[in-house]
Amino acid sequence: MATMWVLVLVTAGLSLARAGPVPTSKPTTTWKRCDIGRFKSLSPRELEAFKKAKDALENSLKNWSCGSRLFPRTRDLNQLQVWERPVALEAELALTLKVLEAMADRSQGGILDQPLHTLRHIRSELQACVKAQPTAGPQPRGRLHHWLHRLHEASKKESQGCLEASVLFNLFRLLKKDLECVASGDLCV
Repeated sequence: MATMWVLVLVTAGLSLARAGPVPTSKPTTTWKRCDIGRFKSLSPRELEAFKKAKDALENSLKNWSCGSRLFPRTRDLNQLQVWERPVALEAELALTLKVLEAMADRSQGGILDQPLHTLRHIRSELQACVKAQPTAGPQPRGRLHHWLHRLHEASKKESQGCLEASVLFNLFRLLKKDLECVASGDLCV
């Protein structure tokens, strides 16, 4: 009888060993091909290109007024859960790119060429980190939903001048604080 129990236990142990890891409730594959950590800080050359573009474009801003603050100072990505931060940053980058590309089409010279190239590269890397939301799945809730909705509605409700001013004034916050927060993962403070 004891031999039979040993045989049963060995068989059960071998079956469990072949079963592999037990899946968790949160996706673990989302970050497999994600290497956003390299964007914790941009090179001085990249930051200088952004500064030159921002300075040149701020001088060209004419009368603008906004109905609301598109990027309120109280908004901080560390208020979101770690998995929500890349989603929020990707939406912010999408709007920033859309506005800056429209500005580049109107501006003479290539003052935005390098910044746009850098932002497109960051966004493509970030998209690899953001799990595609299933259309039938749950919708974002809470702060993330509020921020995504605000960014989505801004392009419909605000004037082009307001969008341009908001994006330009938020540019270094996006590049330094928001990008660093997402790149730091759960170490964002």
